[in-house]
Amino acid sequence: MVLMPNTTDTQGMAVSNPITRDAYLAVESANITQITGVDEQDMPTVKDLLKTWRDHYARNVLRSIYYEGKYHYEGVSYSIPEQMKQMARPMIGWPNKAVRALADLSVFEGFDAPDSLQGQVNELAEDNELDVAVSQSIVSAYTHGCSFLTISEDPDTGRMLIMPRSADWSAGIWDRRRRRLASALTITDKDNKTGHITAFNVWLPGKVYEIDNSEGTWQAQRLDTNLDRPSVVPLAYDAQLSHPLGYSRISRTLMNLTDFGLRTMVRMEATAEFYAAPRVWFLGASKKFTNDTWSSIVSVMNGMPANKNGDKPTMQQLQQATMTPHADMLRTIALMVSSETDIPVNDLGVTMDNPASAEAMAEAERKLSRTADRQNKRFGRAVKDALGIALAYQGADPDAVRELRPIWAPVKETSDAARADWYQKVASTNPDFADSDVGLTRAGLSWDEIKAHRAYEKQKRSEQAVDALRARLHTADETTTTGTEVVANGQQQPSAEQPQPSAA
Repeated sequence: MVLMPNTTDTQGMAVSNPITRDAYLAVESANITQITGVDEQDMPTVKDLLKTWRDHYARNVLRSIYYEGKYHYEGVSYSIPEQMKQMARPMIGWPNKAVRALADLSVFEGFDAPDSLQGQVNELAEDNELDVAVSQSIVSAYTHGCSFLTISEDPDTGRMLIMPRSADWSAGIWDRRRRRLASALTITDKDNKTGHITAFNVWLPGKVYEIDNSEGTWQAQRLDTNLDRPSVVPLAYDAQLSHPLGYSRISRTLMNLTDFGLRTMVRMEATAEFYAAPRVWFLGASKKFTNDTWSSIVSVMNGMPANKNGDKPTMQQLQQATMTPHADMLRTIALMVSSETDIPVNDLGVTMDNPASAEAMAEAERKLSRTADRQNKRFGRAVKDALGIALAYQGADPDAVRELRPIWAPVKETSDAARADWYQKVASTNPDFADSDVGLTRAGLSWDEIKAHRAYEKQKRSEQAVDALRARLHTADETTTTGTEVVANGQQQPSAEQPQPSAA
C-alpha cells in the first residue's frame, strides 16, 4: 500500500500527514519475486535490496516530512479546543535548520589533480556539475543519514554520468570486510497515479541490471562494468561501526522536540484567542442582560436595572493571561534543540534575555564548524572514490588517481584584515608557500579565483617572453645591418667578426 495519512511506520510511530499518491511510492510494488534476465545467483541479492528499501522507506519519508515542514500537530486532546487543533499548522522549522546550517558549511569547489589528469578531471566535474550534485547529496545525507553517487557510462554517447541519489529512493547493503557497498539499488521511475515502481537499477560488482516492467512483466538488461565493486559510493553523516551508512541529523530527539515546540506555540495561540475579547462579568445582573452581551459591551452608554431584590449589579473584568510561561517553555525547548544540533540558540528564533558574549557565540559556532571539517574529510573521500571510478572507466592511471585532492571552501569565517595580516607574515618568511595554491586558499581566494589568477600569471609570462624575443630579434637585426655593436657609452666599435686593419 502507499504510505497515507494516519498510518504507522515500521517502528510504530504515527505518521499523520497529507501524503498523496503522486508524491510518494507504493511500498507493496517492491514485492518482486521474479525478473527475466537476472542471473539466478543474483536474484537473492535483488530481493534483499528490495526488502532493505521497504524496511527503511517509511522512516525516510517521515524525516523528509519534518525537513519540508509538512508534519502534523500531535497534541494532548484536552489541552486546546478541537477546532484550534484542526487549524494548527507547522510553524517551527528546526529540522530544516539542523540540516541546512551544517550543509551550508560544506561547499565543494573542485579537485586538485596531477598535471596529466587535471584537464580530464575538470571536464568530468564540469560535465556532471559536481559542485551542484555534491551539494544536493550532502543535504540529502544530513536528512536521511546517507545519500549515494552512482557512476555509469551512457551507452549511446559514451559520456560518464555521476548522479546523486537520495536514500528514500535507494538502498544499499554494506560490505564490512571491504568497507564499501556490496550492492545497491536505485529507483528510477514510478507511476504518477498509483505510486507503483516501474523501473529501478541494481548495482553489483562487475555489472548493472536496468530493470523495468514497461512490457507488463519485469525485464532486466545487463550492462557489464568490468569493475571489482559496484559503481556506487555512499555519502554518510556520522558513520560509525554499528551504522556504516550514518545517522540522520533529524534525529528522534529533534523530531520530539519539534512536536513539543509546536504544542507550546498552539497553546500560546489558544490562550491569546481566549483573551482576545474583553471578558466582563456582571455579578447580580438579571438574566435578560446576557441575551445580547456583546452589544452591551461595545455600546458607548449602557444602563442596567437592579435585580428583583433591589441589589445593584457589580462589574468585574478578567485580566488577560500572561504569555510568559509559554515563552519560557519555548525558550527551554530551544535550548534543548541547540544542545542537540550545536546550532546557536539565537539562530533558532529565540532571543535570550542576556545576549551571549562574543566568546560564547564563537564557541557555539566552533562546535558546528568542527563537525563540518570532519564531515568534509569523509565526504571528500567519497567524492574522490566516485571520480576515481569514472576515471577507471576511461582507463586513467591508478597511481595518478590516488593523488586527487578534493577542494572545499573554508569552513570558518575570517575577516579580510585578519587574512591579510596572516598572509603578509607568512609571505615574509616563506614566499614559496605564500605563492602556492594552499597559501592563496588560506589568504581567502576561492578555487575558481586561484585558477583565474594562475591563468593571468601564465598570460603575463607569455607576453613577457614574446617581448623579450622581439627585443633580441630587434638587436640582432641592428647588428646585422650596421656590423657594429652598441656599447654603453654610446660609441661604436668594430664587430668581433669583422677583421681588424692590423691583421690585413
